[in-house]
Amino acid sequence: MTTSAAAVPPQFAHLATVDLSNYDAKQSQLMDEKCILVDEQDKAWGAADKKTCHLMENINKGLLHRAFSVFVFRPSDGKLLLQQRATEKITFPDMWTNTCCSHPLDDFEEEKVEEDQRGVKVAASRKLEHELGIPQSQSPIDKFQYLTRIHYLAPSDGLWGEHEVDYILFLTADVTVNPNSNEIRDYKYVSKEELQALFNDPNNAFTPWFKLIARDFLFGWWDELLTRRGSPGSPLDAQSLKGIVDGSKVVKMT
Repeated sequence: MTTSAAAVPPQFAHLATVDLSNYDAKQSQLMDEKCILVDEQDKAWGAADKKTCHLMENINKGLLHRAFSVFVFRPSDGKLLLQQRATEKITFPDMWTNTCCSHPLDDFEEEKVEEDQRGVKVAASRKLEHELGIPQSQSPIDKFQYLTRIHYLAPSDGLWGEHEVDYILFLTADVTVNPNSNEIRDYKYVSKEELQALFNDPNNAFTPWFKLIARDFLFGWWDELLTRRGSPGSPLDAQSLKGIVDGSKVVKMT
């Protein structure tokens, strides 16, 4: 099944012409990409450009779109790859977050396929390459493990924010990182203990969705991933977590 776009109601569209000339040119251009609009049950009903989707005035009226958050773990030691968002980013600049967070696009037919979460997995592989330079051959679609979907709302500043149904994907893979400096300021691998120490340091800033996922889900799933290693020294496999959670529902988080 694929989704088809419908016209954006005028109450959401009137701010689509907000001036982006004071922002980074590459990031401004990406705001023309079209997100998939959904309701609170993740039923797709239309499409709108990223600019329209991320304006708080539209978000406060209920505009909601589909997204994904990828967590890439190193198979040998289970460390998680984090990124720090670039200063050039329009929303949540300079904040640390999970490996990759972005959107399946209405611009690409394959990213609208909903069976087995194929669309978001295709988009995840595309964006891992775009942001971190990870070759798509290192993030095969069939190796992503879907866990659940969360619904959250988070302001970035007075103008911009996020309001998403966010698919959480785990991937265990040895990856080659060649970061796009317009997307990523820094990156690092961390253990569970190292990540907790980062959270406890008030000098670090984290994206709101990453904090929510870590608060309610991440550490428990991470424990399970480590526990389900086949034998001592064998590589970890994200797909060992299949069935650990009921992914059929959208979990609303605040």
